[in-house]
Amino acid sequence: MSKQADKAEKPTIRVQDLKKSFGNRQVLKGISFEVWPGETLGIIGPSGCGKSTILKLLCRLIPADSGEVFTESDDIGLVFQAAALLNSLTVRQNLALALRAKRLPKDVEDAKIEDTLSLVGLAQFIDSYPSQLSGGQQKRVSFARAVVYQPKIILYDEPTTGLDPVMSTVIEDYMIQLEDKLRAASIVVTHQHSTWKRTASRIILLHDGEIVWHGKPDEAETSDNPFIRQFVYATRDGPMATV
Repeated sequence: MSKQADKAEKPTIRVQDLKKSFGNRQVLKGISFEVWPGETLGIIGPSGCGKSTILKLLCRLIPADSGEVFTESDDIGLVFQAAALLNSLTVRQNLALALRAKRLPKDVEDAKIEDTLSLVGLAQFIDSYPSQLSGGQQKRVSFARAVVYQPKIILYDEPTTGLDPVMSTVIEDYMIQLEDKLRAASIVVTHQHSTWKRTASRIILLHDGEIVWHGKPDEAETSDNPFIRQFVYATRDGPMATV
C-alpha cells in the first residue's frame, strides 16, 4: 500500500493556527497541519492533550476560538470509539439512516449497503440487530455506516480501544482497505501503538496543546526527540509529566 500523498492535489483538510480553550484551560495553542487525499494522519499524545477536540472542531460540533479549519468536503464519516449503533434498528437500517440525506433510489441504496457490508465481511448479518453481534462485529458495522456514502473525509476516534490484539488487527486491516478503496483523507486519534504504526502515513504528537513532534511512524521509533521517545517507549522519565 502506498502512503504517499499526491502533492499535485490540494489538501482535503487544512488546519491553520487553531486555538481552543474551555474556560481558563487552553486545550489547543495554535495547531497547524494538512491531510491529503488517500493519506491517513495519526494524532497521538497523552490523555487530555486535545486530540478529540480536533475531531470535534473538524466536524463543526464546537467552534474554534481562532484559526482556520478548512475541509474540501462536508461529507465526513466518523467512526466512534464505541460502535454507537441504534439497537432498535437492524444493520441494514443503521446504514440506511446514514444514507437518508442522499435520497437515493431504493435499489441504489440497497446496493450500496450490501457492497459496504461485504467490504467489512458482514454481508450475512444485514438483517441482524446490534445485540445479536459481537463487539468486534458491531465495530465493523460502525465502519460500514461511516463509509457507506463514500465520504471524502474519515475521522477515527480511538477505533481499536477495548479490543483484543487479534480484533485490533482486523480493524486496522479494514482501515487500510478503506484508505486504498476510497482515497479519503483520514485522521486517526489513537493511543494504540500498532494502530498508528500500521495505518498512519504520518503522525503528529500533541502535548500541552502543541505539536511537539511530527514524522512518519517508522521515524518515531528512532527519533531522539524526548517527547516521542517517552511516548513510544512508555517511560516515566521525560518532558511529559506524570502524576
